Amino acid sequence: MKIYRWFTSLLLVGALCLGGCTTQSGTQQPGANAPTEIPSAVANSTASPTASAPLTTADQFSSLPRLEGEATVEMTVKGGVISVNVDGANAPITAGNFVDLVNRGVYNGLAFHRVVLEPQPFVVQGGDPQSKDDSFPVEKLGMGSFVDPTTSLPRYVPLEIKPEGQEQPIYSQTFESAKITVAPKLRHTRGAVAMARSGDPDSASAQFYIALSDLDFLDGSYAVFGNVITGMETVDQIRQGDRITSAKVTRGIENLKPGQ
Repeated sequence: MKIYRWFTSLLLVGALCLGGCTTQSGTQQPGANAPTEIPSAVANSTASPTASAPLTTADQFSSLPRLEGEATVEMTVKGGVISVNVDGANAPITAGNFVDLVNRGVYNGLAFHRVVLEPQPFVVQGGDPQSKDDSFPVEKLGMGSFVDPTTSLPRYVPLEIKPEGQEQPIYSQTFESAKITVAPKLRHTRGAVAMARSGDPDSASAQFYIALSDLDFLDGSYAVFGNVITGMETVDQIRQGDRITSAKVTRGIENLKPGQ
């Protein structure tokens, strides 16, 4: 049974490899460039920034927006409303980036380009800015990042995960690389909302995913920043190519602080 669960997890990880390896129905494409390691499981296939030395303080990222407290974001998809509690108390930079992008209207009209339902429910993933173009092939999405109009450069956010029982998150490191053995404060339970990234821990930008089931094998490797509080039945109905009709901040926008 343990071997079966391990093999199933590996298949799910492989289904979210770089470049996108799912069919139109959202099921795994067998043998399609499956990675051999978990760190590229929920992939944002954009060209990632140059890796830097591990950082342990948020002060290094003062130029990025942050959320000091909580906020609520409502996304309308297929006529249903998905309400997300965004947790800036435990993931201030990751949450701040997401709320800032919502507030800018970045997610309006974007597609969910990756939906993995087999061999068991895994994630729905969207937020690639390239999907704003209706003519852009869905199967080629997964490479895009948010480009800041003030700098004309992609904005990346660091991997930010807060260990249970600690006051501050760790940055730019997975729990494995940092040799942390406790669980994260924010975990991959069903309805968790987290940032997609490539193999570089600091390559997250705009793409996010929602967990369709408990995915504890992703804990400590990807940054959870919130959870679905209502509308999970709508999330369960999302299929590849479905679009976010609108996304808006309905509570807590005063907690969003711009970068310095």
